[in-house]
Amino acid sequence: MNLLLISNSTMAGEAYLDYPKQNIADFLGEKPVKALFIPYAGVTLSWDNYEKKVKERFNEVSHDVVSIHRFNNPVKAVEEAEAIVVGGGNTWNLLRTVRDNGLIEPIRKKVLSGTKYIGWSAGSNLTCPTIKTTNDMPIIDPLGFDALNLIPFQINPHYLDKNPDGHGGETREDRILEFLEVNQKVTVAGLREGCMFQVDDGKVSYIGKLSLRVFQHGKVPVEIDPNDDFSFLFK
Repeated sequence: MNLLLISNSTMAGEAYLDYPKQNIADFLGEKPVKALFIPYAGVTLSWDNYEKKVKERFNEVSHDVVSIHRFNNPVKAVEEAEAIVVGGGNTWNLLRTVRDNGLIEPIRKKVLSGTKYIGWSAGSNLTCPTIKTTNDMPIIDPLGFDALNLIPFQINPHYLDKNPDGHGGETREDRILEFLEVNQKVTVAGLREGCMFQVDDGKVSYIGKLSLRVFQHGKVPVEIDPNDDFSFLFK
């Protein structure tokens, strides 16, 4: 497989998709690619406007996107895609719309055959076995939690170590430990802002300045630095 799984689209104070645009360019390669964009996680942002935002940034690095909602046959669009790009937003709405369009197996088959996949936030969640570790509000019934199951562990994007000042509710770690209590065989990777996984034909890389926090049931969470071996996550 060839995956680029990004925690977040935007760093505070920066333009949309600015920080990962060179990673995206390097991942897609020197030859211009017109990728299929899946905007289904967009809820308050129209799919036309979402496509425009992503297209502008991809064009800056000599690539392009066209949204799947432009096609009469979304399954055929996936089957013929040069690359697949899945944007962030609401993971529940993303999975439901992917499922409604009959795209779970076509996307999975396409990516397993070697087609490059780029996702950020909800788009990264979609590659996990399930969407159970998303941070998003369940605004719609996804008709099942099972997702693409391209990777064997769960990602928690936008991972935060503590709550904002003045907030007394559960921390992100508290929520993940709750998940592990009832999903004891699953590993969860807390992917902090500005960080990403890259998989190139089986070679796994972790990109970012911050460490990865890995959670497993019954074990103390561990910090894995970018230069450490974390290939065990993908086995």
